[in-house]
Formats: sequence, structure tokens, C-alpha cells
Amino acid sequence: MANIVEVRHLSHRYSVDWAIRDINFSIEENGILGLLGSNGAGKSTTMNIICGVLNQTEGEVLINGIDLRKNPVEAKKHIGFLPQKPPLHPDLTVDEYLVHCAVLRRMEPSKIRAAVDAAKERCEITHFSDRLIKNLSGGYQQRVGIAQAIVHNPRFVVLDEPTNGLDPNQIVEIRGLIKELAKDHAVLVSTHILSEVKATCDQIRMIDHGKVVFSGTMKEFDDYVAPSSFTVTMACPPSKEEFASIIGDIENIDDVAKDTWRVRFQGEDDITERVVAASIENGWRLKEISLDHTSLDVIFAKLSGKLKNNVQ
Repeated sequence: MANIVEVRHLSHRYSVDWAIRDINFSIEENGILGLLGSNGAGKSTTMNIICGVLNQTEGEVLINGIDLRKNPVEAKKHIGFLPQKPPLHPDLTVDEYLVHCAVLRRMEPSKIRAAVDAAKERCEITHFSDRLIKNLSGGYQQRVGIAQAIVHNPRFVVLDEPTNGLDPNQIVEIRGLIKELAKDHAVLVSTHILSEVKATCDQIRMIDHGKVVFSGTMKEFDDYVAPSSFTVTMACPPSKEEFASIIGDIENIDDVAKDTWRVRFQGEDDITERVVAASIENGWRLKEISLDHTSLDVIFAKLSGKLKNNVQ
């Protein structure tokens, strides 16, 4: 599959400090790529450069083969951007706003009406065409924001924290819309929320301290950050020594509460299935067992350490 975006040796410096250093990755024509990073990691700088909001200090960005810095007007025709705070005009109707955005995108006047209607239909906001934006719910305002990003039918759509501030039902709806867009667009979702990336993305690029510390598929990421501990509660627990001997692959067992342990292990996460089977066989009366989710901070620490070791 061809690449719609090429990021090569991208670096940017604010005053004397480098925000990002030697960032390299590409984005294919279809699918969803997650740009994951904690606050201050360099995620927003990278995204703003890719969208043409900020000029980089070093490196180049190609959008559909066009150098974004050398020919920004042509390159930006292929980019749709939804910032973290949607650039809405609350006193305009949905139709007035989307027509305004299409004009800003320098679309041919004869094509604007059809383009606006298509964007509204795609985002399921056609029934709000004459509604003032300020009278829409947060979820529908976000849909209007996405509609302005796709009104000119760009090949590459960038969404910054697209579910930020939405309620659980709205989050599910927006995730569904993002997946639907990815059928015929390349979509970049920038977020600091690991669960958001896992719920929507096919590929992931993780940035920490201005460098890419992970680049791969979601499966590769899940394999790398697989849980290494679980919490178990038993009504009739054995001794820790007996438990470790029967289950195997146990590194450490810590008390969490009465009859509840946190168990660190090596190997595959099918260890929980072995615990269930052993509990039935030995009468431990298992009450609850769950794998512990690895926190984003721990993941960043592991990946950053791996990067440093590779550099050394």
C-alpha cells in the first residue's frame, strides 16, 4: 500500500531546547495510526508540523509526495485537521459554518454545496443543518468539527484528542465515525490516552522526550506491553510457596488484602487459566482473578529504556 505521508528526520527546537529530534515514520493511504505521547513528549509539535501549522527546524514532511514546507498550499489541499478545541463559530448554523470552511479550503464554488451535504451525511448531522452550532451537544459539535476537516475530501485526516470531554456514549459514536472514515482516508489520531489508541488504531507511533520509542502494529505493541502481574482472591488460599510451585513461572507474590495477592509472573498471560484450573483441582475456592493493566508511565519508561540501550 502506498504512503500518503512521509516524515523524514524531523526535528524542531524552541529557543535552545529540542522538542523533537530525528522523527521518522510514514502513513499508508488507509487505516488509522495512533500518535501516542504524554504531555510534553513532543506529540503536539510533531502533529502541528505535519499539519503545516508550524515550520520545522530540520527535516521534511511529504503529503501525497508534495513537500509541505516548499509548497504548503498544494500540500494542505490533502490535509484535514481537527484541533483539540474544534475551531467552531457558535453563532453560525451548521450549513453556514461548513460552507465557510469549504470557501477557506479554496474549493470551486460549484462543488461546495455537494461537498457540504456529503460531509454532513458522513458525520450524521444532516438533520442539524439549520441549527446554531452553540445549541448542539458536545458530541454533535465534535461531529461538526470532523465534518469541517473532511469537507474538501482530503486524503489525510488528523484528529487531535477527538474524544476529549465527551461522555461514554459520545465516545463510542465518535470512535465508530473515525473507523468509518478510515475506509477511504488515512487517519492520524493524536492522544495521550492508551485506551483510545487501542480502541481505534491499526498502527501506533509512541513519542517520549521528543523521540519515537515505539513504531509498529497494535498487535506488536500489545505483545510488547503484555501484563506481567495479576491480582487473585481465594477463599481458601494455599501457602505462597505451594501456589508458586504448582502454577510455575512465578516471580513474586505480594499481599494486597486478606486472601488477596498480587502475583508477578513470567511468560504468557494464559497463566490465569492455569490458576483457575489449579484452584478447582486443589479446592482453593477462587473468588476473583484479573490481569493488571500496564500503566502508560510504565510503558514509556520501558520503551525509553529500550531506546537508550539501543543507542548505547
